[in-house]
Order: sequence, then C-alpha cells, then structure tokens
Amino acid sequence: MSLPPCPKCQSEYVYQDQALLICPECAYEWNPDQPEDDDTPKVQDANGTLLSEGDKVTVVKDLKVKGSSMVIKIGTKALIKRIVDSKDHQLDCKVDGAGDMMVTAKFVKKA
Repeated sequence: MSLPPCPKCQSEYVYQDQALLICPECAYEWNPDQPEDDDTPKVQDANGTLLSEGDKVTVVKDLKVKGSSMVIKIGTKALIKRIVDSKDHQLDCKVDGAGDMMVTAKFVKKA
C-alpha cells in the first residue's frame, strides 16, 4: 500500500499509526479519511466565537482610528470582507460610517 506524501512538507517518508498518518520530517499528523482544512486563519471575536468572511460584527469598544481624529463608537456594525493572518489587525472590514479599514478581532463580536 502506497501512502500519500505529507501535505505540509511533501515528504515521502510518511508512516501510519492506527488511523493517523505521520510525517517524521515535520511531525505533522493527519487523518486521511477527513478532508483537509483550508489555510484560512482561524480568528475569534471578543466572546470566543469563530469568525469567517461575510460575517456581520459589532464593535464592542470605542476605537480610535490611526492617523485621524475619528472614533468608531460602541455598537457600530461592520461586514468582514477578508480575514488576514496578522498580529495586529486580522479583519478587513467595511465599517458603517467609516468605510473600509482593518480591525482587530478582539474588539468586535459576531452580530
């Protein structure tokens, strides 16, 4: 029986341990019977709910806009256009009354 290469590092030295396949080079483990997750980052809101593209969120704290005197007030609605794997601002949103901007996920909750 031929085993598939590792999905992370493409190593051919994969071995099977019960239901899992294991790569000895990068230590990645996966179940070949389950579909692979895509590489979209997993981002949680202030309440711990997972967010995805297209979700509507509400701001839970007054936010100052960098380089401007504008403030986004509590309760302002936004639509997530894209999720970015970033340290500071993970959500590319269209914010009501403010336009397109990047927002940190811990300052919003799913509406």
